[in-house]
Amino acid sequence: MKILALEHPVPNVSDEESRPYLKEEASCVWDLLQQGVLREIYFRTDRRRAVLVLECENGDEAQQILATLPLVREGLIIFEIVPLVAYPGFSRLFAHAF
Repeated sequence: MKILALEHPVPNVSDEESRPYLKEEASCVWDLLQQGVLREIYFRTDRRRAVLVLECENGDEAQQILATLPLVREGLIIFEIVPLVAYPGFSRLFAHAF
């Protein structure tokens, strides 16, 4: 299942508090990419927040995986988990084609 994970800030956490963990965070993200669990990672253009696309069994598994990231583990960021399903609308175009 594809999972969209949207980073949200934790109130009263400064960028300075996150700085010591950024190199370890990048290393963990790289490991998740190499494992095929993390499929895509972006930053939003309207605010400096990460957007991740994961491949997991369900939202709980995604939450467990994200909890291993240093910034999450240290309580510096949180993620909103959004489970996704494929768009079914194309079947309306082709259901009676044959």
